[in-house]
Parts: sequence; C-alpha cells; structure tokens
Amino acid sequence: MKITLNANTLMSVMMTIGLIGCGGSGEETTTTPEPPVVTYPAFTDMTAAGGGTTTYDANNSGHGFSTPAPNLTASELALHLEGDVNFEASFTTAPNSEHPELDGLGPVFNNADCNSCHQRDGRNSTPFLAANETRVKLGSAAGIFLRISKAPDEVCTQGTADNNYCAPIAVPDFGGQLFHRGVLKARTDWESNAFVGQADVYLSYERTEITYADGKVVQLKKPLFDVENPYDAPGETKQSANITSNLLQDDVLMGWRNGMPVFGLGLLEAIPEADILANTDENDADGDGISGRANWVFDAIKARDGVAHPVSLGRFGWKANTPSVRVQSLGALRGDIGITNPLFPDESIAGTSLHDAYLTRTGFVDTGSDENGEPEADAAFSDAVTFYAETLAVPARRNVDNSNVREGARLFEHINCTGCHVASFTTKTAGDIGGEPMSDSLKGQVIYPFTDMLLHDMGDELADGRPDFLANGNEWRTRPLWGIGLTQTVNPQAGFLHDGRAATLEEAILWHGGEAKKSQQAFMALTLSEREQVIAFLMSL
Repeated sequence: MKITLNANTLMSVMMTIGLIGCGGSGEETTTTPEPPVVTYPAFTDMTAAGGGTTTYDANNSGHGFSTPAPNLTASELALHLEGDVNFEASFTTAPNSEHPELDGLGPVFNNADCNSCHQRDGRNSTPFLAANETRVKLGSAAGIFLRISKAPDEVCTQGTADNNYCAPIAVPDFGGQLFHRGVLKARTDWESNAFVGQADVYLSYERTEITYADGKVVQLKKPLFDVENPYDAPGETKQSANITSNLLQDDVLMGWRNGMPVFGLGLLEAIPEADILANTDENDADGDGISGRANWVFDAIKARDGVAHPVSLGRFGWKANTPSVRVQSLGALRGDIGITNPLFPDESIAGTSLHDAYLTRTGFVDTGSDENGEPEADAAFSDAVTFYAETLAVPARRNVDNSNVREGARLFEHINCTGCHVASFTTKTAGDIGGEPMSDSLKGQVIYPFTDMLLHDMGDELADGRPDFLANGNEWRTRPLWGIGLTQTVNPQAGFLHDGRAATLEEAILWHGGEAKKSQQAFMALTLSEREQVIAFLMSL
C-alpha cells in the first residue's frame, strides 16, 4: 500500500517523533546535578567526651571543670569531696600551733594552694600589663612559674641510672624550678626582700602581627622574662658587670610553665600504653610531616617500690615529663607549694645554702617533717587530693547540631589537626594507675580528649630550648582539647599554650609551627567564615 504525506502531515509526524524522544511531555527538561556528598568525621555528633564520667550539668558555668564524675560510688564521692577540700587548702608558714595540718609552706614556693595555679580546676590567669607598664613583677597572683636546668653537654637519648634517666640537670644551689615567693625570713637579706623567694621574676611581652590573605590582622604577644636579685648574689642581674650567681650563668635554661586544667586526668592515665605508642612515628615513615615521639621519664613510684629500671611513659606536664596523676599531683604539692608528702618526703631545696641558712636563722626546724617526724602532708591527704584530680568530670560537648560547628569539625579534620589531636581512645578495663587500684568509673570508657599524648616539634617560635627527659627544647606534648571551649567561661583571664601567650584559640593556632606548620598554613588559607567554623567547633568541645 502506498502512503502519501503532504507537507503539513510530514511536519506533524516529525514533531511527534521529537516529543517522544524528549519524554513525550511536550516540555523541555534539564538534569539537576546531585549535591556533593559531605562526609563528616565520626566525632562530629559526639557529646559524651568523657564517656561515663561526662557531666551535662556544668556547661556554660564558671564551675564547669569542678564537678565530680557522675559515675562514682558513694564512698568514692566522699573521697573526691575530701580531696576537693585539700585541693583548695591554703598552707601557712610553720609552725602553726592552731592548724598544724596546714603548716609547712615553703620556705620558698610559687603559690600557697593548688587552686591558685589551677583556678576553678582550669587554667590560671595570664599576667597582664597596665597601659603605663613595660613589665610586671610576678607575685602572689601569678599561676605561672619557671622551670630551670643546666644545659646538658650532649643530647640524652637513653635513660639509665648513670645519666639519671635523662632528667633535667638541676641548677646548683637552686634545683629544677624557680620559686619567686618566700616566707618571711626565707632569705638572709629578708629585711629588704621580705617574702621574696630565690629571685625576682619580671614578665614583659614582645608583640608582632600576622596578616591573612583577606587582610585580617591578628596581634600576637610572646612572653619574655627577666630574672633578677637571686638570693646567692642579691641585686645581680644578667646585665651586671661581674655575674657570680649560679642562677644567672649563661648555661642555665629557663622555660615558662602555665597551670593546666585538672579534669579528666584519670581517664588519660587509663589509656592503654600500647594505644598511645601505636601513634608514634618518630622517623615520619608515612611522610605526613608529623613524627610523634614518646617521652620516657623517671617514675618516683617505681623507684619507691624498688623497680630496677624506674622509668615509665610520660603522660602529663607540658613536655609529658611525669608518668601519673599521683606523681604529678604530689610533685606539685612538694614543688609548687613546698609541702612534703609520702612520695616526696624531702623539701625541694633541701641541702641548698638558702635552706640551711633559713633553718639556722629562724630558730626552729622546718625540715619538711611534722611534729611526729612525718611528711607535712600525710598519706590520707595525699590519697584524697590525687583521687580528686583523677575523678573530676569531663564537660559534655555543646551545640553539636549547629551547622557551623559541624562544618568546623569537617575542616578540623580536613586540615589535619587530627594528625596530632587524635580524637578518641578507649580506657583499659583492668590494672592500676599511679600504683593504686583504678576506680571502676574510669574503666572501659570511650573518651574524646583530642590528643595523642605524644611529643611534637612545634617550631622555634614556641620553643623554650630546655630538654626534659627525652623531650628536646622544641617539643611539647599534644594538649588535650576537651573542655577548651569553656576555658574562659571558667576563668575569663585565662590564656592558651604553655605560657598563656595566646588570648584566643585563633592566636593559639597561629603560633603552631614545626610539625603543625602545614595545618597552620591550611587554616590561614581558609576563608574568614571557614576559620570561624573551625573556632566554633573548638568552642563546642
């Protein structure tokens, strides 16, 4: 059969075929691209930073770091509260006949109680200068102090009994920490230097600016210090024509130390050693520029118990130079305050000229022993204050549903902050901590401290040049970030980093160098809104 189509019919057929090819709707259609898939880190929605020890009741509170872990038993809570009282106890000069349990302060010290260096269990206040001041003298309000040591002849790489396990070398007649305060008559020249300790310490700041590509300028300040008027050469300074003081010699190294928050410490000690060591990469085998190292340090508990090689993994302190909460707490009790205890029964300055002269001059014997010949703080006091530091609750995260916080979590991982600030660990389920049985409240907890507990070279700008066991002068332990967003809620005058130089979290990031330089530069390359998102995430922790 022959079919003949006129022009109009042919056009109609062609249009119909075209419509069928387009889906037959008679309308043009466009393909909408699928939105990109955004993957958020596993920790983005986390709120229970401390596992079962997390508190949700203290958020946005000035006492956000001071809550007992909620999973303590009744007897543990009673011990914790006893430790709380001890933590805030203010000690006095010996003898104190009315309150002998509080005497024994000093005779040289940095503060008279634990709370002054760890205000409300957080960071201490950063000293500030008034508009008309170029420097300020550290006094009773300072929660910052100086570690001191002699420069070693060579790098110590393996601790043994012969090299004192690579411990810092004490400054002759001074020790390993500079005590800027003293009790009355602590010095032979006490009439003109009442309440001065081993020396006067002055703080000033060097200020610089850093500019982003988008033009934003941030001012940074670096603390500088001057040590003057040492007790062994009153009136001398580093500018004196003839320096005789042991403290002012050129080979004496000094480094600022700022008080740290004390919550969550028992959980950090309960992280299995193998899990921490699994993140070491001393020779940067993976080529990411990050080479975390462990610090192996002298352990006073192992030495007390007669262990042949009394060395343990360093976990606490700015350079991971102490192995346990007990050593850290009781070492500070004896060191920062001058209160001897069962683990550290001798005064920090025992055997120095200052201490010997003080004992002779005062007419009574303050050798670090009480009226019964025991240490000034007894075992019950020591156990309670240690348990307190082990069992303070970790504050819960906040604002986890906020879109900026979520994006900040993604960017935090994207610029590889997690290369050092490892998000999560699970604590061990058995064993001791600090040579004592571990509370069940700490066992088997999934925690998010955001630290690898390892040493990292943070660059020359943050360096103090002072080795501490295996840590060199550029290395610092990765600071845990949990609770960091509440730091200035707890204490509005608190600063960040080991010497409090950073007034904001942004400033703290900008000081990162060395192994963290890539992440710091990646942060600087973000847009303003993206940088604010990273800060929003940190503030949620």
